[in-house]
Amino acid sequence: MRRCWLIVPAAGSGTRVGGERPKQYLPLSGSPVLACTLERLYQAFPEARLCLCLKHDDSWFDPNQVPFRDWQRIDGGAERVDSVLNALRAIDSEAAPEDLVLVHDVARPCVAVDDLCKLEQAALENEAGALLATPVADTIKRDDGHGLVAQTQDRRGLWQAQTPQGFRYGLLRQALEAALGPCGIGRDRVTDESSAVEALGLFPCLVQGRRDNIKITHPEDLPMAELILQAQRATQDE
Repeated sequence: MRRCWLIVPAAGSGTRVGGERPKQYLPLSGSPVLACTLERLYQAFPEARLCLCLKHDDSWFDPNQVPFRDWQRIDGGAERVDSVLNALRAIDSEAAPEDLVLVHDVARPCVAVDDLCKLEQAALENEAGALLATPVADTIKRDDGHGLVAQTQDRRGLWQAQTPQGFRYGLLRQALEAALGPCGIGRDRVTDESSAVEALGLFPCLVQGRRDNIKITHPEDLPMAELILQAQRATQDE
C-alpha cells in the first residue's frame, strides 16, 4: 500500500514576527504554534509518518508537542528546501517512489481538515502532484524599484500558493535535487516544492483552499490566527 509521509520544516528563526523565541514556539490558543499545526495535520492524517525538521540545537522543542505515534526528528537545513531534502534523504530506505509526500509550513496552523483531505486526493490523482492555493483577490501593483507604481498587473489567472503541497516521493526528490544541481534553476528560485516540479516541465494541480489558511509571518498575523482558530472551533461546535 502507498504510504503517506508528512514533512514539516520547522528549523527557521522567524525573526520578522519578533519575540524571544522562534515563531513556531510562540503561544497560540494555549499551545505553541508548532503544536497547533501538528494537531491539525494529525486530525486529517493520524496514520501518516511525520518528518519534523528542526535545528540540531533547538532548545525550545518538546516531544510532547507531537501527537503522531509514527514520527522522526530530522536536522533542518539553512533553507526550507534543504530541510525538505534532508527529510527525503532520511527516509530513502523506507519510502517507495509512489508514496505520497505532503510538505506543510509549520507556520500555517489554521489549515482546514477538509482542505487537507482535498489536497491529498488531488495529489494522488495527478501524477504531477498538487498544492493548496487561492486566486489572487487584490489589485496587484509592480513598483519601479524606488517606491513608485510602475504598472498594475492583470490578476486574472494568478494564484497565491499555500501548503500543504503533495507529490510522489520519487518525483519530489528528483525535482529538488535537479533544481539545486549544476544545471538547475538554483535555490533562489525554489520558493516552494511546486516550483521545483514545474522546472521539470510538469504542471501540478491547483486545489482551491480557504483564505483563512494564513501563514504567520508578521507580528499582526498571530492575533489574526487566534481569531481564525476561535471562529473555526465555533463553527465546529454548531
